[in-house]
Amino acid sequence: MTGTNAIADLNAGGTVVEAAHFSAIRTVRTEAEALVRLSRSLDGEMKPGFAAAVAAIHDSQGRVIVSGIGKSGHIGRKIAATLASTGTPSSFIHPAEASHGDLGMITPKDVVIALSWSGETQELGDIVSFSKRFAVPLIGITCSATSTLGRAADILLQLPVVKEACPHNLAPTSSSVMQLALGDALAIALLERRGFSAIDFKTFHPGGKLAARLKTVAQLMHTADEMPLVASGIPMSEALLAIMGKRFGCAGVVDADGRLTGIITNGDLRRHMGEDLLHRPVDAIMTVAPITVEPAIFASAALEVMNRRRITAMFVVEGDRPIGILHIHDLLSAGVA
Repeated sequence: MTGTNAIADLNAGGTVVEAAHFSAIRTVRTEAEALVRLSRSLDGEMKPGFAAAVAAIHDSQGRVIVSGIGKSGHIGRKIAATLASTGTPSSFIHPAEASHGDLGMITPKDVVIALSWSGETQELGDIVSFSKRFAVPLIGITCSATSTLGRAADILLQLPVVKEACPHNLAPTSSSVMQLALGDALAIALLERRGFSAIDFKTFHPGGKLAARLKTVAQLMHTADEMPLVASGIPMSEALLAIMGKRFGCAGVVDADGRLTGIITNGDLRRHMGEDLLHRPVDAIMTVAPITVEPAIFASAALEVMNRRRITAMFVVEGDRPIGILHIHDLLSAGVA
């Protein structure tokens, strides 16, 4: 049973579809309840340990070494990646590889985060032993304070015991979600403590959609002779030549000191259409106090302004002097949208 026929058969009976829907809702709610439990724990018994973990990582002169196996290993890789991308040097070491030489990657300046739901994961034994032997701070993430990992940890982050979403209470689901959320909480707390900015974030994310959104207006604007600028007082016949000679559908009006005093758009032309339009001075047609943007603003913020104000171009200014012009097509071409 495949494709359209399969869907039709399921909908006809309804039972399978309803069961799948119920299962999905139950899973999400069970995991959401686990996150609520974690939140309460962070605001209660885990609060001192979490603060100590953040301080230990922040004050470390080395890297954060994350390790775990099975589902905890998969979550550990994501935690290491999130830490690294938010300003905390971090690496994941597989516990099996650690036992065959990768322990040499750990230095006394590092901090180790070991993940094990039960706290009795045998494969973590060599990493735990190594951290104790060479006084490498060990942060243990487990649900059992009396487990091997719980007792060995210098800083214990004890997760609340929750019901797995699996109906047999076996497959790591709710527990994995809590591990992931706790890792994110550590990363964001460290990001904020370090004052890690969006510019810093861009440094570690030079490619893809995110990098486009973190471009600045200065990187996308058109400058110098590309700007459609006209002098205050000239007739509209000359201003129209400037508008048509560029591709922005507008022209900025500047005074004798080079300050932007207004903008002439297609909308202004429609509102003042008449036999005398070409003979009227630009100052009588222009929109005064035009919407402008500063060069250091993120391109995504500029796009938000354009969408909200329903405009397609705006001048980039320093003080009140135009230094460039930005068109919505520049933002779309750069992948900002």
